Amino acid sequence: MRSSRIAISAAMLGALALPVLSATTASAAPTAASALPASDCYDHPYLPYAVHTKAVTIRSKATTKSTALGVLYKSHKFTVHKKSGNWLYITDKTTGVKGWVSGTYVYRDVRMCLD
Repeated sequence: MRSSRIAISAAMLGALALPVLSATTASAAPTAASALPASDCYDHPYLPYAVHTKAVTIRSKATTKSTALGVLYKSHKFTVHKKSGNWLYITDKTTGVKGWVSGTYVYRDVRMCLD
């Protein structure tokens, strides 16, 4: 009973908000920014690699069973030299350690271009 009441309330709220949102966007005057030529999304450089967890183990080979050489922390700066599958060969600029890190935790953010 309680979950159906919540679902009905959410549906009613959405039905009430939809006309308000569409009315404001339809009546909005064009801005000066829309008069500028649109830049091509592909002209932008790639975003840098970043550590997306607290720390990642730097390994001697591109496998979880290889020897751990160090730890790459989120705050460390590093350089990516090459990729092999889902693994990246990096140099930790903070400690100087070179090795492989998992691409599951170290990757580039994705830039989204909206038309």
